[in-house]
Amino acid sequence: MSTAVLNLLPTVPVPAIKPPVEATSLTYRDLERGPFWQKIPAYREVDEKQFLDHSWQAKHTITNIAKLLKALEGLVSPAFIADAEEGFKRAPMSVRVSPYLLSLIDWNDPYGDPLRIQFVPVASRLLPDHPKLDLDSLHEQQDAPVPGLTHRYPDKALFLPLDTCPVYCRFCTRSYAIGLDTEGVEKVHLRANDERWRKAYEYIASRPELEDIVISGGDAYQLRAQQIEDIGMTLLAMPNVRRLRFATKGPAVMPMKILTDDAWTDALTKVVEKGRALHKEVVLHTHFNHPREITGITQDAMNKLMERGITVRNQSVLQRRVNDTPEIMTQLVKRLGHVNVHPYYVYVHDLVKGVEDLRTTLDTALYIEKHVRGATAGFNTPIFVVDAPGGGGKRDAHSYEYYDRESGISVYSAPAVKAGQLFLYYDPLDQLSDTMRRRWADPAEHEVMIRLALAKAREHVR
Repeated sequence: MSTAVLNLLPTVPVPAIKPPVEATSLTYRDLERGPFWQKIPAYREVDEKQFLDHSWQAKHTITNIAKLLKALEGLVSPAFIADAEEGFKRAPMSVRVSPYLLSLIDWNDPYGDPLRIQFVPVASRLLPDHPKLDLDSLHEQQDAPVPGLTHRYPDKALFLPLDTCPVYCRFCTRSYAIGLDTEGVEKVHLRANDERWRKAYEYIASRPELEDIVISGGDAYQLRAQQIEDIGMTLLAMPNVRRLRFATKGPAVMPMKILTDDAWTDALTKVVEKGRALHKEVVLHTHFNHPREITGITQDAMNKLMERGITVRNQSVLQRRVNDTPEIMTQLVKRLGHVNVHPYYVYVHDLVKGVEDLRTTLDTALYIEKHVRGATAGFNTPIFVVDAPGGGGKRDAHSYEYYDRESGISVYSAPAVKAGQLFLYYDPLDQLSDTMRRRWADPAEHEVMIRLALAKAREHVR
């Protein structure tokens, strides 16, 4: 065969053999086990049986500043304690920290530790709130036909049966209602109340379009076993309700409850099984933000739920110095998948009072999402969303109508939620240029920048 003919034959590509991954890329599988809590002086004599007892965890959960700072003596400097004391005075959330959570914080680096950043404020790191911040930035109360029930999306409602949690996060978007009053915030209280619940049930039953109910709060972990069963069975009995989601931070801050509070876990299981018999979906939604929040205890708890056929999904909040790098977010997503928790959402941080130091720019979210996507299976890849201030609901972070990275203003529309309206999100001011910070310091400039952003957005709305 001539050389000319050979050159015309199709070439067969040589298969590319993917090289083995570096061992360091599999560290998401390495979960902390052993008595790690004993490095805290207050828990040095606590054995595993005690530490895994949910009753012991609840009894020893720290609920006032003095006790928290007392537990830190010998672990941190007096200067840090003074800084934290002043931080709590200025915080919108009251104190509630479980022994498990306290034990996961690296107290050798209290200022840099990503778990401490989420739960223990220090005054020296606080920043002024954005001038456009609103205490209830998502307007949950404005979309509430009865107290403690938000009906924003056509077929979904958010039911808040109570206003307490196993721990209080600094960044809580519901700081207008959750926990005790603080020096800076007088709360709207939504305590567990049969009459209030009855009105919520009546509204849900009266609206045939409502198919999906999120039971949050507060936190479903704080509901008694009988309350879990009563709420679940009442809602499942409504012909229009097709899906229930029990929302809880609990697995991230007190996973041993699932292992040792048999009544609570059995009640959840009973509701899930009843839903399955009715061909209705009942799942658990939880909230991990950093890979170090997931331990061997977490895995044991998630294994128990999986054995019972309970689906668990996760919603994270993007936070500065916590999970705002592709490396940390990828580690979190893969570790969640490793313990059979589906990464569902990553929220661009809401405009919450007192936590401007935790917010990132929208651009940061877009950058991280690009690097996370493709790192694992698509069904284990979270959607990065902006919960549009003013009640627009969750919007894919990429779906803005307009984004000015200079002014930090992004504009979203929500045709299926509130047609014809535009919703604005604002990047933190300290991440903008000096020129832009000066403009934001002048109230007269606010409307100029906002009007320009809205005009640009309207050019793209379809």
